[in-house]
Amino acid sequence: MKKRVLFVDDEPNVLDGLWRMLRAERGRWDMRFVGGADAALDQMRAARFDAVVSDVNMPGKDGFALLAEMRTDERTREIPVIILTGRHESDIKRRALNLGATDLLNKPVDPQDLIARLRSAIRLKAYQDEIKGQNAILERKVKERTAELADSHLDIIWRLGKAAEYRDEETGNHVVRVGCYCRVIAETLGADHEFVEMLFLTSPLHDIGKIGIPDTILLKRGPLNEDEWDVMKRHCAIGAEILRDDSKVMNAFLAWRGARKCGRNGNAQNPILKMASSIALTHHEWWDGTGYPAGLVGEEIPLESRIVALVDAYGALCSERPYKPALSEDEALTVIHEEAGRHFDPAVYAAFVESVDELRAIRTELRDEVSCPVGIGCTT
Repeated sequence: MKKRVLFVDDEPNVLDGLWRMLRAERGRWDMRFVGGADAALDQMRAARFDAVVSDVNMPGKDGFALLAEMRTDERTREIPVIILTGRHESDIKRRALNLGATDLLNKPVDPQDLIARLRSAIRLKAYQDEIKGQNAILERKVKERTAELADSHLDIIWRLGKAAEYRDEETGNHVVRVGCYCRVIAETLGADHEFVEMLFLTSPLHDIGKIGIPDTILLKRGPLNEDEWDVMKRHCAIGAEILRDDSKVMNAFLAWRGARKCGRNGNAQNPILKMASSIALTHHEWWDGTGYPAGLVGEEIPLESRIVALVDAYGALCSERPYKPALSEDEALTVIHEEAGRHFDPAVYAAFVESVDELRAIRTELRDEVSCPVGIGCTT
């Protein structure tokens, strides 16, 4: 494939001389000749060039202006430029190089000298293109690998949520529904995309701390006594610790890899685990301050936890549990309405009411006797 070279000079006889001077290279170079800087820029925006040879002295936009404009345009920034000049001021070469010229030759130009400089410039451009191509391939591979790792991490998060779910419930899709419900309400509240996405991913981990609750309490049929209830409440702190603190395995791995020398704490910097930990710890706080474990009031409770508190209650009321039968949807909606402003954030409740048709559709599609389908809940 021929290399494309653009020659720029306002004097036709100079261009003609260059054409004749370089006729032996026509088999290897596709040479274009234009009479001004603007015409040269038009050519370079329309086609790819491997090198440019330009005069300095031209009416209107001179060679320096052409060079400066080329270096500010993404399409022409990396094209090697050889400047030709009949002037002998000492600062011309310095100025040209400062503007990004590859080389400078004085007129009259020696043919062999020009050919040698052009071959060098074209070779430089080829190396640059090769490196750029390799970098693009590497960048694509890094993005693909990063996406694969992100997908695997998210898959682990959801499976961890399912593991907690199987401790105390037979409902297979509850954690999936919680994530989908939270996503809908957060969008209705006008939350930004990053918050919505993180809430969608982390809300299924809200009860991960139940892993640490004994079966005799977690699976007890009937109400818990005071001591049992105190143990049950610990699942909030347990969940937060699971999601917030460094694991022994991670500490050992980072020490082996040497990351601890840099003082790295991966979990503390991970926004997904940070939100998941916040939800696990505070999703049983009540708007009026009578919840647990800290008795937070109103907006002291993180927004993500206020959303999870309502949708978790909605899901629980409509489902059978070891300690209670399932309510009808009308009964569940009545209970939630009565708790708005006491248990639940009034603004979150208003978004819930506005979104109830969509939530109902998700509950129908993700009912417990079916696997998670492609549709409302899983593809948003």
